[in-house]
Amino acid sequence: MTRLTPDEIDRSEALFAPLAQALRELVDVTIRSEADDADVRRAHALIEQATELLGSRLAPEPFSMRATTDGRTLTWGNVLIGKRNAIAPPLLVERDADGRATADLTLGAPYEGPSGQVHGGVCALILDHVLSATAHRRDAPAFTGTLTLRYVAPTPLGPVRAEAWTDREERGKTFAVGRLLDTDGVVTVQAEGIFIRPRAKS
Repeated sequence: MTRLTPDEIDRSEALFAPLAQALRELVDVTIRSEADDADVRRAHALIEQATELLGSRLAPEPFSMRATTDGRTLTWGNVLIGKRNAIAPPLLVERDADGRATADLTLGAPYEGPSGQVHGGVCALILDHVLSATAHRRDAPAFTGTLTLRYVAPTPLGPVRAEAWTDREERGKTFAVGRLLDTDGVVTVQAEGIFIRPRAKS
C-alpha cells in the first residue's frame, strides 16, 4: 500500500472529514426525523445517489490503518477516532504530562440504549479506548488483556467525559483505571483494565 505524504494527508482530511461529519448529522436526523413521506423518499434517493458517487472508486480492502511517509500511522477508519468514519463520535483523547488520559465528547441518538441513555456497550468501547491510551507508547502499542466495568448509574445522552490513569506497571503490562462522568460530574461507569505490550521479536 502506498504511503501518504503530509500534503496528501492534509488534502484528504480537508475533503473527507467534513463529509464524515455530515454523515454523523444525517444518522442523527434519520433517527429523529418526522419529515413527511415525500421528503423521506427524496432524501432516500439523494443518499443512494451519493452512495453511487462515492462508490465509483473504492479501495479493494477494508480501510484499516495507513502508513505515512513521515512515520505516522493514520486511523481514519477507526470506530472511535476515525476522521473518515461517521460511526465515530469522534473521540479525541488528550494526555497530560503524567500520562492521565481524558476525552470530552457528545453522544446523541445514534448511541442510545435504554431510552435517553447511552448504550452500555458504547460506554465500554469508550472506556476501553481511553484506558488503553494510558498504556500506549509510540513504538510499543498496547492491547487489551482484560477490561472490567461497573455500571454505577445510567449515562444520559449528551456530553460525557471519560478519564483514565495508570495504577501501576508490571513487566510489559499497564494496569489502568478510569471512569465515565455525566455533565454534573456524576460517575456513571467505573473501569479497570490490563493492557499488554507484546514483546519485540528478536
